[in-house]
Amino acid sequence: MTAMRFRGPVLPDGEARDLYVVGDTITYEPQHGASAEAEGWIVPGLVDAHCHIGLDDHGAVGEAEIEAQAIEDRDAGALLIRDCGSAADTSWVHDREDLPRLIRAGRHIARTKRYIRNYAHEIEPGDLVATVTQEARRGDGWVKLVGDWISRDEGDVAPSFPASDFADAIAVAHELGARVTAHCFGEAVLHGLIEAGIDCIEHGTGLSTELAQTKADRGIALVPTVMQIDKFPQYAEAGRAKFPAYADHMADLHARQRETIMAAYEAGVVLYAGSDGGGVSRHGNIAGEVLAMRELGMPADYALGAASWRAREWLGWNATLAEGAPADFVVYPRDPLLDLTVLREPSRVVLRGRVVA
Repeated sequence: MTAMRFRGPVLPDGEARDLYVVGDTITYEPQHGASAEAEGWIVPGLVDAHCHIGLDDHGAVGEAEIEAQAIEDRDAGALLIRDCGSAADTSWVHDREDLPRLIRAGRHIARTKRYIRNYAHEIEPGDLVATVTQEARRGDGWVKLVGDWISRDEGDVAPSFPASDFADAIAVAHELGARVTAHCFGEAVLHGLIEAGIDCIEHGTGLSTELAQTKADRGIALVPTVMQIDKFPQYAEAGRAKFPAYADHMADLHARQRETIMAAYEAGVVLYAGSDGGGVSRHGNIAGEVLAMRELGMPADYALGAASWRAREWLGWNATLAEGAPADFVVYPRDPLLDLTVLREPSRVVLRGRVVA
């Protein structure tokens, strides 16, 4: 079996080493005759913790487009993807050695006529527990709820389901060994979800300082999708004619995003990076989300860890490139902790022991 050698500082500790790939694993034992592949800064495979493989802006896509989306994410260094809701059956991706490792959350679960058309199971409260049970069994250990969306009756963002129904659904998912996350833009839905023991919040623009502290104390993660939040002004203007209260609310949430997200960070909430790729957002842009988190004020090592070693550990994979770890890593020509823009310029992408990009 031919071995490959990569040389350079290995993050997160930054120790300069010779890293060898034998088969699909890593070793630091010298391998006679190993081919020299690349030198640079070596980073555990990037993670996109909020991505939608299998979606475009009209709903599910076919296998050729799913493959193209996955390759676009892979070539940008995202080798582990938490698919945060998809209308397409992407389970076959697990069988492709050349595609990223995929953790599926099943299909979004939303209230009837209160989400993007063709995206979700659209149900009423009485069916929530049964639908969560179904998706918990079909996915890879995660379930995705649509916590809130615009209510035509209220003219603003409002919870999709009563708090008691959310609590029952989260409890049954946990009984089945699945974790639960929820799309949340506004404030009203958050208290009930947090009290119910949800595992993660997506976006989280309605978090108060008090709720952020509660989240931190209970170990509830936040994936802020900063690039998605930057689209709130266009969402507001698109809905202003019919729903002026909604438009004003979304504009206000956007205006407070830096304060909200950084308050969560400072309270000790654990944040992870998610590009929200899929639908109207492009794939292959996890670097953009890391940069957006850094621009809000997070340290470079925190922002990068949110898309690499910390996120990998959270999702049940190797946090570091230790002896015997899976050979999933990215090599960069410059130190990303000094210049995060280099995340857009990978020299080599190695997945399952193969150079794929």
